[in-house]
Amino acid sequence: MGRTGNSRTGNIRTTATAIAVAVAALAVPGCTSAPASDRAQPTGAASSPAAPGSPDPTAPSAPAPSPGRSYPLSTAPRTIPAVRDFAPARGPGWKPAPAARVVVAPGNAAALADEGKALARDLKLGYAEDGGPARPGDVQLALDAAPAGAAKPVPESYTLTVKGGGVRITGPDDAGVFYGTRTLEQAVRAAGSIGEGTVKDAPDRPQRGLNLDIARKNFTAPWIEDRLREMADLKLNQLGLHFSDDQAFRIASVSHPEIVSDPHLTQAEVRGIVALARSLHIQVVPEIDSPGHLGAVLRAYPALQLRDVNGRAVKGAVDISNPAAAKLVDSLLREYLPLFPGAYWHVGADEYQALVVKDPQASFPQLAAAARKRYGAGAGVADLATGWLNDRAAVVRGAGRVPKAWNDGFFTGGAATAARDIEVEYWTGKEIGARPPLEYLREGRPVVNLNDEYLYYVLGEPNDFTYPTGRRIYEQWTPLVLRGTEAVPARYSGQILGARLAVWCDLAGSQTQAQVAEGIRLPLAALAQKVWDPRTPQQTWGQFTALADRVR
Repeated sequence: MGRTGNSRTGNIRTTATAIAVAVAALAVPGCTSAPASDRAQPTGAASSPAAPGSPDPTAPSAPAPSPGRSYPLSTAPRTIPAVRDFAPARGPGWKPAPAARVVVAPGNAAALADEGKALARDLKLGYAEDGGPARPGDVQLALDAAPAGAAKPVPESYTLTVKGGGVRITGPDDAGVFYGTRTLEQAVRAAGSIGEGTVKDAPDRPQRGLNLDIARKNFTAPWIEDRLREMADLKLNQLGLHFSDDQAFRIASVSHPEIVSDPHLTQAEVRGIVALARSLHIQVVPEIDSPGHLGAVLRAYPALQLRDVNGRAVKGAVDISNPAAAKLVDSLLREYLPLFPGAYWHVGADEYQALVVKDPQASFPQLAAAARKRYGAGAGVADLATGWLNDRAAVVRGAGRVPKAWNDGFFTGGAATAARDIEVEYWTGKEIGARPPLEYLREGRPVVNLNDEYLYYVLGEPNDFTYPTGRRIYEQWTPLVLRGTEAVPARYSGQILGARLAVWCDLAGSQTQAQVAEGIRLPLAALAQKVWDPRTPQQTWGQFTALADRVR
């Protein structure tokens, strides 16, 4: 995570697997997908166009033309992320017209009403409240369940067909249908219409999003909601909210109001953010980081602060040998769990400063003694920290959440082992003792990519950080590039669940909210492209940025 001094930048920071495997196997007529072995490799510069007169190996095969031969063969809609497969056809295509409506198929009204109303509003179309048959010029939305005995459909996938003057968008779930509406909207923004033919599309990775540090910099609720709308257009589905750190605690608390900083988000504002996110098929992933980065909490509870053998306080670190520390953190987790009803919860676990000294056992004898008491002779401070991680994970798991933690909170070779279901959020290999990503993958652990080389937007650029560029992400990075610039072997692709671009606010005053929004715009768009389809993009970076300006 971006931190200064005692910092993630100072020391550098499911259905899931099934989705990744299913998408890798996606094959449809006219598919532009490359073999899985090709798609898994890191990309280089954008593809060059084929020489004149030579076949384009990435071009979809064309179906037999429809009777309307006066129309040229259509081209794929231009969107971000680009559609994975398009079967062109000859015909007039579709564009919004005064009489056009959005119609939800009979039986799907309850499931797709939100998607239908949003599309009608955005494209200024009518909306057929009572469903009924689609008319020429209409856009129909429908759930399309797989027939009995058929292969399980890919979550979040969709099919968009333009034919006979109308559009039909189907998917196995409401998220897939929603993403089909995003494709239609972007096509209209880019060109005013969408061409005849069929789009078949699905994400390469199930977790795709933005991580936002609202602890060290206050971001207003309207600003966060604007980012959610931007993310939805890019088919991103995860917003991480890091709302507690040494500098501040930014969400109102009923149980512990004494720890809350000003300004902060009210719980009503958070409920509004979560509700908007849900309507846009985005899950909010909250994070209360511990046992480090708890400075704002410790200001109200100084007796719980970790002290070394000489009595010196350790910045941001809680004394994990004190049962009162666990009781306090767990009470906060239990208060906020109902506020964030999504599938995931981040418990932090990074940069516990007791573990960055030369001899943790000698420097923190109280922690070493507690470790031996819990795990037996030979146990050390790292084992006690692992126990802390497992205990916090148990709290959120008990509430039905999948726990996540930063990679430098996982240790090996000790008496305690981190629970296997905790997702590793890999951000750095530069921390003292941090392990390379292959070690986590070989253990069979699920991993999410937050590579600080490409995906860390650290305000003020401290500690040799530079703002990430969309071009580097677009041309060089893939989800397999977990650490530095090297990709892990493609055989581990199924364990890498996705990626998020991370905003860390080390020097909070160095940019305004507006500057942050503009600064992350193209990196976020490039990330969206590469987690949807990690193959070498067909557009050049210049073409991509021009399109991003048109469809934003």
